[in-house]
Amino acid sequence: MFDLERALLSIPIFLLALTVHEFAHGYAAYRLGDKTAFHAGRLTFNPIKHIDPFGALVFVMSNFTFGWAKPVPVDLRYVKDEKRGMLVTAVAGPASNIVQAFVFGMLIRIGNIPVYVLGSHDTDLQTILGKFIWFGIFVNCALAFFNLLPVPPLDGSKILYGLLPRGKEHIVYNLERYGPMILIVLIGFGFFTGRSIIWPIISPFVNGVIFIFTGQSLF
Repeated sequence: MFDLERALLSIPIFLLALTVHEFAHGYAAYRLGDKTAFHAGRLTFNPIKHIDPFGALVFVMSNFTFGWAKPVPVDLRYVKDEKRGMLVTAVAGPASNIVQAFVFGMLIRIGNIPVYVLGSHDTDLQTILGKFIWFGIFVNCALAFFNLLPVPPLDGSKILYGLLPRGKEHIVYNLERYGPMILIVLIGFGFFTGRSIIWPIISPFVNGVIFIFTGQSLF
């Protein structure tokens, strides 16, 4: 069923979170000497440049709870140290979401916004703004820790590549054969059954960061 309130809260938050995430990847690569994203017009905060049509379709079909942006192109041949370059550019995306979550968390503390505002049916501006801010910290934390899973093509697999000792990179190369299919199966299972396999893995980290930033527990 179409949820207008969820749509109005989700769309701007997801656009901001995903746009800054992809910009951070491109900017990190740019600072390391790779200008691929810049020449592709992706080093921008314009969300239209980062929208992936299929990811947007899934976002709508999932009732505005899950989606993805178009990955920023990175060519590490322009970076002096490929492993370090892979690590830095991969970390930049989730790190940008944690920074956004921190900002939303500070707004929650400053405004003394209780977590139970999420369950309120009031339609006054203060309640709607409170829900928006809480949704902002939740989406950014969930996006950050989801991307940190070491499953290709998520950022976590690239971070793993950068952290592995030299000569062990084949571990990630082997994962790349099956990673996307594993990810599709995991997401599809949750989508069709309503019982996510991924959420129980990342939820303790999501709730932990939210508690640190706000002093309140979301779950």
